[in-house]
Amino acid sequence: METFQSYLASLDLDYLSQMTKTRDLKRVEEALAARRLSPEDLAVLLSPAAMGYLEDMALRSRSGTLKHFGKAVHLYTPLYLSNYCVNHCAYCGYSPTNAIRRHMLTMEDIEAEAKAIAATGLRHILVLTGESRVHTSVDYILQAVTILKKYFDSISIEIYPLEEEEYRAVIEAGVDGLTIYQETYDPDRYDQVHIAGPKKDYAYRLAAPERAARAGMRSVNVGALLGLSDYRMDALLTGLHAAFLQKNHPELELGVSFPRLRPTAGHFEPQSLVDDPTFVQVILAIRNFIPEAGTTLSTRESADLRNNLIPLGITKLSAGVTTAVGGHDQEAEGDAQFEIADGRSVEDMANYLRAIGYQPVFKDWMAF
Repeated sequence: METFQSYLASLDLDYLSQMTKTRDLKRVEEALAARRLSPEDLAVLLSPAAMGYLEDMALRSRSGTLKHFGKAVHLYTPLYLSNYCVNHCAYCGYSPTNAIRRHMLTMEDIEAEAKAIAATGLRHILVLTGESRVHTSVDYILQAVTILKKYFDSISIEIYPLEEEEYRAVIEAGVDGLTIYQETYDPDRYDQVHIAGPKKDYAYRLAAPERAARAGMRSVNVGALLGLSDYRMDALLTGLHAAFLQKNHPELELGVSFPRLRPTAGHFEPQSLVDDPTFVQVILAIRNFIPEAGTTLSTRESADLRNNLIPLGITKLSAGVTTAVGGHDQEAEGDAQFEIADGRSVEDMANYLRAIGYQPVFKDWMAF
């Protein structure tokens, strides 16, 4: 069976890389006229030449989003269970070399946090941990999910990669969604910034979405940490990764996230600058390439930017966010993974969506 890694090996990545740098305006117009975009078209829409066509890209993106999603925006919030991590990653505040306050929620803490979040009306939640099987074992995750299922209809996880049978176990417990970022699709850069720890295994992480899909995960969300490497190639390969999963696992509810490097305890400097216009270009290019996929924009981004991007194709937003361990029911006891830029509550976010004619969705799926 073809894997995403073998699919990448079959592509002429050097040629696609060249196309992400093209200044051929005619080629951009051809891409925008295509009924369905090819990998080369996606590369072209990520190029400097396409920067002058953002309005055309936005119109196509808006049309595709309305066709597949209407004026509905799904709301969720993250719940950080632990910030213990065994991976030494140059860019992450959770790296064990950083002198931050470490904390891990007890099952009693998790229940209290769940009650506080559920009181806001949210019924979808994203569970996060630092990547440490020692502190947050699969058994710990299973216990946490058992508690959270009493309060939420949909539970996604963003934790360390699991084996296929482990994904089956968490699905059986009540997990229905996986978010996992490759961070960068450049193997050399990946090796450079992942200094030590299990996360250093590029291929194992790359195959995690496929293992989850085979295990029966309902939804899978992928992305790259923009700025960590060549953002154009990372955006291109994120789009191709999503399209590969869609083709080979058509039963999946597919999503793409657009995390951008934010300040952390390690003060890591991005390799490439992803300013706001460039960031918008990346989102529009991927949205036009794979219009059926959901698109998530987190509170890493400012309220103004998130507001402006909603009509252009964002279908999922976090609200009432804390990136520290705990913090929903009580004062957070562990330091945050990164700084947030949009501190709006769930109520404020929902009210804004209604004011611009959109429907805030608190619950759009549940298991029976």
